[in-house]
Amino acid sequence: MNRKRWKRWHLALAGVLFPVILTGAYLGFLRVSGNFHPVVAGEIYRSGQPSPARIARYKAGYGIKSIINLRGSNPRRSWYRDEIAASRRLGIAHYDFRMSARHELTRQKALRLIALMEKAEKPVLIHCMSGADRSGLATVLYLAATGRGEEEAEGQISLLLYGHLGIPYLSATYAMRATFEHLEPWFGYHGS
Repeated sequence: MNRKRWKRWHLALAGVLFPVILTGAYLGFLRVSGNFHPVVAGEIYRSGQPSPARIARYKAGYGIKSIINLRGSNPRRSWYRDEIAASRRLGIAHYDFRMSARHELTRQKALRLIALMEKAEKPVLIHCMSGADRSGLATVLYLAATGRGEEEAEGQISLLLYGHLGIPYLSATYAMRATFEHLEPWFGYHGS
């Protein structure tokens, strides 16, 4: 391979790899930082799996009164036992709602989740493992059910803001976006 072709090949490879590496670094940052974000300030927040220290910080800084764990009850796991202990110690109500980022929610299960989010004392923290997929769908459903606009609601399922990779046929977590696409007419959204 001559020098010119070698240089073009390297530039092309760098043009592909640089965005991939940058995206990977950003997604890693979201994971390490807890992927914590306000959805409706003073009302609902979302995050990845919080440590007891983060739960205490969220309580102190944002007044969190309830936690909805979208990973479901896992009493054999240390993260779950730590979360329950921190919630009790801090006087935070704790709810478990099991859902998978790889499977669409039925309308009935979506209704149960919306009812739980409405019932939980605010401010509420909704979390899954990474804060990108299940938390995204839950907050989309909450915003849609409380009458927010489609664009605001759908913005909760975003790669750039929260790390959700929702590409049909390429990403197992596309089920979160697909769930909302199927439920949009039920919320009165007909534009997408």
